[in-house]
Amino acid sequence: MALRLLAVLIALVIAWSVPQLARWRDERWFRGWVSRLADTSGPGRVAIVLLVPVVACAIIAGILRALPFFDLAWLIFAVLVLVYTLGPREIEADIDAIVRAPDTLRRDEAVNALRMDAEPLAWFAPTLVEATFYAALRRRFGVLLWFFLLGPAGALGYRLAQTLGRDASLALDAATRTAAQRLADALDWLPAHLMVFAMALVSDFDAVMGAWKAWHHQSGSPRSRLEPDFLGAVARAGVDADVEAGDGYAHDVSDPIAELEDARRVIRRVLVVWLAVIAVIVLAAWFA
Repeated sequence: MALRLLAVLIALVIAWSVPQLARWRDERWFRGWVSRLADTSGPGRVAIVLLVPVVACAIIAGILRALPFFDLAWLIFAVLVLVYTLGPREIEADIDAIVRAPDTLRRDEAVNALRMDAEPLAWFAPTLVEATFYAALRRRFGVLLWFFLLGPAGALGYRLAQTLGRDASLALDAATRTAAQRLADALDWLPAHLMVFAMALVSDFDAVMGAWKAWHHQSGSPRSRLEPDFLGAVARAGVDADVEAGDGYAHDVSDPIAELEDARRVIRRVLVVWLAVIAVIVLAAWFA
């Protein structure tokens, strides 16, 4: 776990320091691989599309872990996989582009960079807060969780599953798209919950947990269904509570700029909580 934490810290520093890496995150190879399996469909196609690159990544990581030099080769490979799977852009960079946009046209372009589908985003505070947290989940926190649990193969598998399940430009039949979307939702369920619990610690606890309970009570969605749809409602409640309390010297919850700035602060605090928890686990393992 200590080596995985070190890899995450290095990858995050690289991603923040070199934003030009977004151009390197090229998924054309994956799109070509998906197209080559067009004669299959449904869950079987999803399994083949994802398992082949994920297993290959796991084999490479296992071979590198067996090499000498204190796992240095594995660490370098893990950092490369993380840098590739995080993003495609840092969420803070997209928020800054919206907040600092010089005109409406640039602002609308920056806003639409947050979206996960073809639908444009409205200049409406609740919509933007939801989009920001879902983007943070799928660009950063989902990747980090599955990396901590399964190593480089987990991070790559999560990223490819999100691309397969949410990229409308991929030519998929209905059965394959449905299966891919369900898998993407299932992989989001656990990191979304961990984001909620971290938000409860760094934001208004009552507002966050109250929104989480209210969503599950009112949504009508069975608890057995693994989906991350509660995250948007919880994020809105937490950010609204912060803004109303004057966090960031703003009180207007209808102001998209104030809400986005507080969303950025909450996302950073959530990241700090996650890293702190992993660090505690590492220290506990050392002294056990």
